[in-house]
Amino acid sequence: MVIALMRSDIYTINMTRGILIAGNESALFAAIRAETAKRVERFATAVIPNRVFDPGQDKTTEPREAQIPLLWNPGSPVSARTLILAAENRLEHINEAILVCVPPSVHKRPGELASADIETMINDHIKGWFFLVKELTAVFKMRKTGTLALVCSEIDAGGGKGDAPDLLGPSVLASFRAFAQGLLAASQDEPFQIMGFSGSAGDTTAFAAFIFKVMEEGGKRNSGKMHRFGKLSFFGR
Repeated sequence: MVIALMRSDIYTINMTRGILIAGNESALFAAIRAETAKRVERFATAVIPNRVFDPGQDKTTEPREAQIPLLWNPGSPVSARTLILAAENRLEHINEAILVCVPPSVHKRPGELASADIETMINDHIKGWFFLVKELTAVFKMRKTGTLALVCSEIDAGGGKGDAPDLLGPSVLASFRAFAQGLLAASQDEPFQIMGFSGSAGDTTAFAAFIFKVMEEGGKRNSGKMHRFGKLSFFGR
C-alpha cells in the first residue's frame, strides 16, 4: 500500500510539472515533445516560424494531445514576455524550459543570400534566444527554482561535392553555443539550474530520453555543465 501511494504521489507531482519547449520544428524537437508527453498531462510549445522557406508561415503548430501551442515572434522582446505570461497562465507555472536549437539549413553561396533571409535568421534564431532567456531567468530568479535546458544538435555545413555550403545554419549554432557556455559559466550564482546538452543528429529519441534523465536527476552535480550525448559534440568544455 505504501509503495502504491508513493507511486501515486510521484505521478501527481509529475502531472503538475510546468514544461515549456521552444525551438524550430525538427526531428529533435519532435523527440523531446514526445518524451515530455510521457511525463505530463499537458505542456506548452513555442515554435520558431520557418520564415526562411515559408514566408507566409507565422502561426502555432497543430495542436496535439497534451500540447498547448503558443505563438512566438522570436525577434520581439515584447513577444518573449507575452509568451512567458501565456505559458504561466496555461500551465500555472514554468518549472522547466527546454530551448532547442536546430537551425534550418540555407545552402547558398554568399552572393546568393537574400538580405531578408539573413535578417530573419538573425532575428529568429539568434536574438530570439536572448530575449526568451532574459524572461525565463527573471521568472526562475523570482521563484528561486527552475531548470533551464539549452539543447543543440550538430549540423553539417557542407553538402555534396560542388554544392553550396550552409553559411547561416552553423553561424546560428555557433552563436547559440557561445550563449549557452556563457550562461553555464554564470550559473553558480543563480538560484535555479542551468544545463547544456549537445549531441549528433542521429538517434533523436535516445537523445531526448538522455536530456530528461539528466534533468530529473537534478542537483548541483548536473547544473552548470554541458552534457554530451554520443561520441561527437559541437560544444567544447
